[in-house]
Amino acid sequence: MSVSPPPITRFERLQRLARRFPQLDTSGLETCITLLRLSNDLSDAYDASLARHGLSKGRFTVLVRLFSTSEAEDGRGLTPAELAENSCVSRATMTGLLDTLEKDGLISREDHPEDRRMYTVHLTPKARQLLEGMLPEHYRRVAALMSPLNEQERVTLRELLAKVSTGIPAFREP
Repeated sequence: MSVSPPPITRFERLQRLARRFPQLDTSGLETCITLLRLSNDLSDAYDASLARHGLSKGRFTVLVRLFSTSEAEDGRGLTPAELAENSCVSRATMTGLLDTLEKDGLISREDHPEDRRMYTVHLTPKARQLLEGMLPEHYRRVAALMSPLNEQERVTLRELLAKVSTGIPAFREP
């Protein structure tokens, strides 16, 4: 009877790859994989939480941006271009988001006060009610997510993530 060899560990797999590909930084790869897994898990958790309220991340981002603007600036509204820029999405994507939000009665579009070719976007009372009801729970969940870190660790994490983000062009460049 033959005995099968023990399975190789992740460390051993990485070491084999590093021998074959000398440019492989094993520590960097492990850190990148950990960050990707966290990003996917957090994104999935966000999606599940927002779906309970009938929202996607994109729709939520638009509503919260309008909510925070109306709270700070006496309800002036935002243009679709401002929303797209602040939400880090294209104008075409923003148009689709606004169309569905309007169809669901969560936003209204009003003629721009200074430029007849433009319009501003405003929250409806229905959206305000939705946000007032869900934001306390959402912020409680964010606080629970970050609770293992003290304030200095949070600052350090933001600094480290900003440093990592400077390397993103390495994946975009041909």
